[in-house]
Amino acid sequence: MRHFQTTLVVMLVSSSQAFQFMSNWKITPPGDAEKQQKIKEKFGDKKLVVLTGASSGLGRKTAQALLRSGDYHVVGAVRDLDKMDAVAEIDGFNMNNFTPMHLELNSFESVHKFCEELKEFKVEKPIDRLICNAGIYQPSLPYAKWSADGHEQTMQVNYLSHFLMISELLEDMMKAADPRVIMVGSVTGNDNTVGGGGVYPIADLKNLDGFRAGFDNPISMADGYGFDGAKAYKDSKLCLMMMSNVLHSKFNKLTGIAFSSIYPGCIAESPLFREKREWFRKFFPVFMKYITGGFVSEQEAGQRLFQVAHDPRCSKSGVYWSWNGGPRENRGLEALEKGGQISGGGGAGGGWDSIFENDQSGKVNNIELGIDLFKLSNEITGAEWPDVTAVRSPCPTLNVIGAVSKAMIEKEELKRMVERPGLNEDGTPIRLTKRKRVKRVAQKVVGGVFRQTFGRVGRFASRRLLGRIPDTAKAGSFQETRAEEENKLLHQTVTSVVPKAEVQEQPATPEETKSIINLKADEEMIHKEISDKIFSEYNQSSEPNGSNMKSDSQLIEEMMEIKENIPSKSTV
Repeated sequence: MRHFQTTLVVMLVSSSQAFQFMSNWKITPPGDAEKQQKIKEKFGDKKLVVLTGASSGLGRKTAQALLRSGDYHVVGAVRDLDKMDAVAEIDGFNMNNFTPMHLELNSFESVHKFCEELKEFKVEKPIDRLICNAGIYQPSLPYAKWSADGHEQTMQVNYLSHFLMISELLEDMMKAADPRVIMVGSVTGNDNTVGGGGVYPIADLKNLDGFRAGFDNPISMADGYGFDGAKAYKDSKLCLMMMSNVLHSKFNKLTGIAFSSIYPGCIAESPLFREKREWFRKFFPVFMKYITGGFVSEQEAGQRLFQVAHDPRCSKSGVYWSWNGGPRENRGLEALEKGGQISGGGGAGGGWDSIFENDQSGKVNNIELGIDLFKLSNEITGAEWPDVTAVRSPCPTLNVIGAVSKAMIEKEELKRMVERPGLNEDGTPIRLTKRKRVKRVAQKVVGGVFRQTFGRVGRFASRRLLGRIPDTAKAGSFQETRAEEENKLLHQTVTSVVPKAEVQEQPATPEETKSIINLKADEEMIHKEISDKIFSEYNQSSEPNGSNMKSDSQLIEEMMEIKENIPSKSTV
């Protein structure tokens, strides 16, 4: 017995070691070599970056920095292709490494179309960076403007459409070596600062009542109250920063994608302020340069956003990146002498190494409200996220084991649901779909084959190797399992949050009942027919002079008897 167990252990260990040589395998599927050649011809060794709002302001300067590095192919997602072509010509973009594509963030349909065109354009090259930069600011309007989908424009352009885009591109980004999703936040969305907490209006989603009500025209604010253009912008930035944290918690470890937000400083001369009044556009940059020290040029802000996309240190997920060049005290004379370009917390200067992980406010870190924001954003945009429930492994052996385990788990879950299907919201039992019923039939047939072939060998080996279940493992329950009739789930009624007058439980019609019975009968008939044909040998016991198929225990006993009757070498 001991010799038999030792032999089996050695065989199992040897088998597992035999798979180790596969760890460095890179299997190329049929036809993949041709696709890889196309990718090589189109992109070379460059990483692929998708940058929204690349035709002006921060996006324009970021595109310049990315292209200047020579490490990236940039897809500029813009609403005005003619303007983008003119900017690319003026700035001397290398068009071999830059591709403008149309994207109107005021339309979810345009987002879907952009993602489809992007996937077709890039062949199967994964997206390495997604930079959610595009934004609008409409602080002077006394009323809301609406998107093509009937939502307030600022929130849809700045947040909702980017949310939808991330959901559609996430699965593709999982294939990249160092994927990053970067969201351009703002100090105005972070109320633990003077700029975010000391200047009215303050970013505050409250209980997201506007989103809960559908956020359709005429509901213009996330909190459900009256429209304020400046607050709409600040709320949208708060949503971006909160969502960066939520996506980090949900997807970072499962996908390897780094989610972060940034505040590059106050770009007081940005086209973002084009809808502000003329006097504001004239004096605001002066104020930020010489009084607060928060001024940052478009060029430097573009370098900062480029750094988060490029710097290896910024592959860290769940971070709110900021820059700090030094103190602000006594800056008056020095600021005048240097045109406002001196170091300061959040202001200009400091260079590459002044980057740091900034603190976020309690509102940004409100994880409960963040989860609600995620759910409600899904409902508003119709976003669908990939099912990522297992950590990816580069090991082929583990991938094979994972695939087998997935199939086994699915089979067992279907068995559980047949025994106890669960309840719908109205308290009615959940019924298996036709697809799942078909799966059950197939699994019964295939499972029967394997149980009577490989399964018999496996069960025999496991019992000989592992032995009997110890009595101590089976003992210790303080109660006996009660009869299934006492299961409260089978008699439970779920109360809906919808008023009872609006919900009327509709009993199954005679036609529906007959259909269900027929489907059940068909399943049993199909299973019996297949089983009778494949396992006809088992039915021989019902025929005259038929012989029963021997059980596992009988087979084991016979093998042990044969072993005992074999003469040993010493007796020969």
